[in-house]
Amino acid sequence: MTHPYVPATDQDKKAMLEAIGLSSTDDLFNDIPESFRLKEPLKLDESKSELEVLSYLSKLAKENKSVSDYPCFLGAGAYDHYIPTIIDSLISRSEFYTSYTPYQPEISQGTLQSIFEFQTLITRLTGMDIANASLYDGGTACTEAAIMACASSRKGKILVSKSINPTSLEILKTYLKSQHLELVEVEMKDGQTDLEDLKAKVDDETAGVIVQSPNFFGIIEDVEKAVEITHTAKKAAMILSTDPFSLGLLKTPGQMGVDIVVGEGQSLGLPLGYGGPYLGILATSDKFMRKIPGRLIGETVDEDGKRSYVLTLAAREQHIKREKATSNICTNQGLMALWATIYMVTMGKEGMKEAAYQSTQKAHYAYDKLLATGKFKPLFEGPFFLEFALTSDLEAEKVNKALLDAGIIGGYDLGRDFPEYKNAILFAVTEKRTKEEIDKLVEVLEGIK
Repeated sequence: MTHPYVPATDQDKKAMLEAIGLSSTDDLFNDIPESFRLKEPLKLDESKSELEVLSYLSKLAKENKSVSDYPCFLGAGAYDHYIPTIIDSLISRSEFYTSYTPYQPEISQGTLQSIFEFQTLITRLTGMDIANASLYDGGTACTEAAIMACASSRKGKILVSKSINPTSLEILKTYLKSQHLELVEVEMKDGQTDLEDLKAKVDDETAGVIVQSPNFFGIIEDVEKAVEITHTAKKAAMILSTDPFSLGLLKTPGQMGVDIVVGEGQSLGLPLGYGGPYLGILATSDKFMRKIPGRLIGETVDEDGKRSYVLTLAAREQHIKREKATSNICTNQGLMALWATIYMVTMGKEGMKEAAYQSTQKAHYAYDKLLATGKFKPLFEGPFFLEFALTSDLEAEKVNKALLDAGIIGGYDLGRDFPEYKNAILFAVTEKRTKEEIDKLVEVLEGIK
């Protein structure tokens, strides 16, 4: 049998076998008992040519419907934002997508500088003092912030609002259990953090409080009040999980007194995918500088006095110190961080502000139009950014199927994570959605029997 991607000829194989003193390939497996060896060919379909395989895969791919085919109103943590075309041209350059760990600064200045620029932009966006070189995703960043708060305060309890992304909550539960740290959930009230419940649960053992805003339901939380309550406990850190895209319009975490900011960077120009790769963002005040997880790039000068960049404030070996390490994640999403950097630079302050503003305006237009049909009512009351939850007598699955049949990707079925919100759908409206697309969404939903 010929294997197309194994270039060894029969003569090559014979020469290699002779070099190690064997007469056949079967002799390589002499140590495996005869009774365990396969005596017949694998039960696989007939092999296909490259042309046939490509044709088959192309046919399968056409069965998918992506945001290139249909307008998308699905969010819940990953959003269909506009991606400037310049990003693809730059990010696909070989020096970017083949770069590796910048442990040797003398040959890694380009990589180190791009990460330094990313850190700088994130601090400006969040209003914090320092940002790391990124983490795996938003959920991981949230968990790392919780562990950092515990390590810094030498306490073992984290409070988390139930209004955060359910995926982040599951990651928190998994990590904190293995770290032998206590996780206490704070109840919700009308889709937001119940501040009275938070106040009742904050105590001297609290290391940190995690609130998401805009939260999973799209609602803008009272972060400043949560900060005030958190800081009644000595050394307790207020951890805010946020959508960095929203910071083009909303008050920065730094302005609100937040100690640690985390978030999912997908909204900064990264395309939608089946789970990634995405980008974890973590920024903090300088009092946590020595406890920040992951990598940190610093600016210095070389022996000639020229500006240069290095990994700083953490030795490479710190990642293998087990429970004493600031983090057991010893890598970062370098390519994704560069992607977000190009996006932020390309959009600029005014571009990001305009995109966030348009998203908000279009989301409120869609919200008002859907309520006017009489078939939907708000699941919660409260100010929202670009995402909102509605409920009706219609099954969420039926609603989304009707939309898909009409060429529209619908919202997120909240009943998947919150059984108490059966028939509730979370709709996301980004700057990409047009008035015509929103009006068609309303028309289809109004016509469902």
